[in-house]
Amino acid sequence: MLLGYGLLRNWKLWLGLLVSAFFMWLALRGLKLGDVWGYMHSARLGWLAPGIVVYFLAVWARTWRWDYMLRPLKHVPLIRLFPVVVIGYMGNNVYPARAGEVLRSFVLREREAIPMSASLATVVVERVFDGLVMLIFVFVALPFTPLPSGSDFIRTLVNLASVAFFLALLVFFVLAAFPDRFYKMAEMISYRIFPHRIHHPLLTFLQRFLDGLESLRSFRSVLMIFFTSIIIWLLETVKYWFVMQAFDFQVSFFALMLMNGVVNLMTTFPAAPGYVGTFDAPGIAVLQLYGVPKEIATAYTLVLHAALWLPITLLGAYYMIRAGMRWSTFGKAVEVQEKEATVN
Repeated sequence: MLLGYGLLRNWKLWLGLLVSAFFMWLALRGLKLGDVWGYMHSARLGWLAPGIVVYFLAVWARTWRWDYMLRPLKHVPLIRLFPVVVIGYMGNNVYPARAGEVLRSFVLREREAIPMSASLATVVVERVFDGLVMLIFVFVALPFTPLPSGSDFIRTLVNLASVAFFLALLVFFVLAAFPDRFYKMAEMISYRIFPHRIHHPLLTFLQRFLDGLESLRSFRSVLMIFFTSIIIWLLETVKYWFVMQAFDFQVSFFALMLMNGVVNLMTTFPAAPGYVGTFDAPGIAVLQLYGVPKEIATAYTLVLHAALWLPITLLGAYYMIRAGMRWSTFGKAVEVQEKEATVN
């Protein structure tokens, strides 16, 4: 698959752009844009520096977590794994449909010879644990910052996400606990449905994917993954707090936990690269629920989004250039992923 094809004809890209446009319309309608710019211009941006430091501590914790999940496949020192993680998150910020996850697995394959299908399994599990921690943040925050009236959408989102993420985690635990049984069942079904030229590659891909779930077979590993996930998102909420100090409003740390949880649940929706709109609109809405004027809430959310987006994107671009990678590398990553699914 060529990159041009992916960018011009991939329906996920166009769906993401439409979703982002809708949420940005929700975020910006009725705003006094001059006031928003005034609040951004007068922000004490020195507070962004400690926030960015804390954010990169969270990225290091993400690297630690991924290392723990990859160890059944291969132990990769954190110093070598960190640039791979940063390149992946940069990819999520500039490519559509969270394609940075594919790019991350491709770079890992090129550097450490770990099959993409196996590492992608660990990435999917990461996303499930992130979603569960976001829900925990919401549930922990609510007793301390009860949702005011007019928050039915947030309640519905939390209820639906709770069902989805817990079911997903249950499925992965079952797959990890009984990989041989599932493989044999899939093999039997595959023989009956698919021709041999498709059957064999699919089973090869499935076996590698199941290998990537091996970390879920250890209770200690699951606890470590869960613990590091909480550390990651607490550190990110601390960044929210630091950025808040640049503006003339205050909400509790629990309210920021709630905002972090809701915002990151919403970024699971299809969106343009960098989660445009799906990050901003819910963040602004949550702050408004706690009495923050919309113009200030918008200025804060836009600055926060930029502070989350720009540093890791620049660092990821630096690592890509240093490694001799180009924009077209993503197209190559997609091609390799497809080959892994069709070649033994």
